Amino acid sequence: MEGFLQRCSAAIKGNAEGSSGIHVILGNEACDLDSMVSSLVFAYFLSKTSGSSGKTVVPVLNIPRAEFPLRSDNVFLLKESGVPPEALVFRDEVDLAGLHRAKRLMLTLVDHNVLPSADIDLEEAVVEVIDHHHLERTPSMSCSVTVETVGSCATLVTEHIHHKAPEVLDRQVAQLLYGAIVLDCVNMAPEAGKVTPKDSQLSFLLESRFPDLPPRGALFKSLQSAKFDISGLSTEQILLKDMKAVSGGDLRLAVSAVYMTLDVFLQRRSLQQELCEFCHKHRFGAVVAMTISFNERGEPHRQLAVYSSSTLYREEVSQALEKARNPSLSFSPMSSPFNNIKSYLQGNALASRKKVLPILKNFLKEWDRKQVHCEEAEDFEELDDHVDPTGSPSFDDDARPRCFSASRHHRRRLLGTEDSWTEEDFQVPATPMNSLVEGCPLDAGLPRISAEAILEKFSRMGGEAGENKDGNWPGEQ
Repeated sequence: MEGFLQRCSAAIKGNAEGSSGIHVILGNEACDLDSMVSSLVFAYFLSKTSGSSGKTVVPVLNIPRAEFPLRSDNVFLLKESGVPPEALVFRDEVDLAGLHRAKRLMLTLVDHNVLPSADIDLEEAVVEVIDHHHLERTPSMSCSVTVETVGSCATLVTEHIHHKAPEVLDRQVAQLLYGAIVLDCVNMAPEAGKVTPKDSQLSFLLESRFPDLPPRGALFKSLQSAKFDISGLSTEQILLKDMKAVSGGDLRLAVSAVYMTLDVFLQRRSLQQELCEFCHKHRFGAVVAMTISFNERGEPHRQLAVYSSSTLYREEVSQALEKARNPSLSFSPMSSPFNNIKSYLQGNALASRKKVLPILKNFLKEWDRKQVHCEEAEDFEELDDHVDPTGSPSFDDDARPRCFSASRHHRRRLLGTEDSWTEEDFQVPATPMNSLVEGCPLDAGLPRISAEAILEKFSRMGGEAGENKDGNWPGEQ
């Protein structure tokens, strides 16, 4: 496999000149062990079986190279399997959008079945999907879909290779697949609620064909120890280590697996400040931290925290999780040392992030629908409805919108794109009190809406409300 990966890297660096296109095998944004292995191995399989299609098959890890050392279990398994990390291709090293515009891109998705919103323009290039999550794709004749809710996507990749080209399963490939299956299925322990009969069947197949594979228990212990090793990591690195982003409307969520108990996580020094900085840096409205630990019998213990400096976002996300019924998370509230963090004991310990993500995605779809409805209503508001005859704005509580959609100017504030106000900014109602960044320490650095500033803007907009005889704007002394 090393030679194959080196050719892939060389092809990307040379823009694959001479080939008719690039067939990228893309894992998900978390780039966990299962996603990485599924991408590498399925690409290797295609390179061995695609014949003279003219396409250069390249596995792409869906994170920047700089973040890869945070995936310590990935690093460990590659080292144990003799795969050099420097031969890998990462998302920041290939221009997928440029390849697509040049009509040279084909995409196969592994360990996810829909592209995130940031990549939606690449949808036309998707030709195949292999995944073990809930199916969200709209069926299409142009895309082959294999989706089955087994414990590990690597199980489906193993099955595919075994049926199509069993000779591709050499010792190195087998160890990569075996490691991913064993870790994702929690050492094949039924009480963890992850393993299915197909996972057991395919892991046994690998064990039978390659009896010199590392002992299952020892391999699982080593991988889990590497995965749970967060010593020396900052809060940002802990959240990025195993994170998936989901969005709807103006709300973008980080959903991170955190490998410690929630009590320990909440005791981290300067946690509030670091969470605030994380959201501002990566443009998240809220963070859902799903902590996980295991007892001696391998049974998971799960807790969950929702952070947002916005009361609106924090409450809406929390309520969506509290009210979930498919599955029910069986939440019990926990005390939190911070007002902007809601904490829960998750009674349903079998509900992993794979099962929580659909709950959040459904919530965000509804959120997006409400946003569109609110903005359509806002578009029909007349400026005169919010201004009295003297030219001063009215801040009557009754003028506030019934549905609390973030106003357009406030979204620009969050994204850092608002440098000055224009007349368009006043075509929306006043921003609700629970702003996007109301409780964030960084809020001090953002522009504030003062009565004087609003008067100044309206004065500039009105032809008869210019400077007074003293040369001052109205409201200035």
